[in-house]
Amino acid sequence: MERIVNADDLEWTETEREDTHIKRKQLGDAAGGQRLGASLYELPAERTAWPYHYHTGNEEAIYVLDGEGTIRLDGEQDALEAGDYVALPAGENSAHQVINDSEGVLRYLVVSTMDDPDVMGYPDSEKVGVTAGDPPGGDPDERTISEFFRLEDGVGFWDGE
Repeated sequence: MERIVNADDLEWTETEREDTHIKRKQLGDAAGGQRLGASLYELPAERTAWPYHYHTGNEEAIYVLDGEGTIRLDGEQDALEAGDYVALPAGENSAHQVINDSEGVLRYLVVSTMDDPDVMGYPDSEKVGVTAGDPPGGDPDERTISEFFRLEDGVGFWDGE
């Protein structure tokens, strides 16, 4: 595996669903990173990135390279522009979603710890996600667990025991 990669040499992967359209290059993985991930994102005009979420076991940071948009952060919305850096420590107070409400492309870098397993919270849909076997931002096909549950479906620890 390479230790030095150039983003121009990597292919984009794309995720598209309703208002979400993400173009991504996994720089950290391509360079052989193990505990620190880095991905280059391009978010087209009038689209959103991942659903509003937070991680309980991983810290993330966003650095805006080009363009402008909005970040929904802990229930508030703030403008984003080139040069902005956003720290997202693990926990519910760092719930976030990047929104490109501009007419141009929003290009940004996301850096994150790659601790496995992780639990993610999704406040809008009142869900929780659990992943193990490959950290969030990694390869979903490598995971031994990748499940999502509605909080209302929770049961007590001793239920059924």
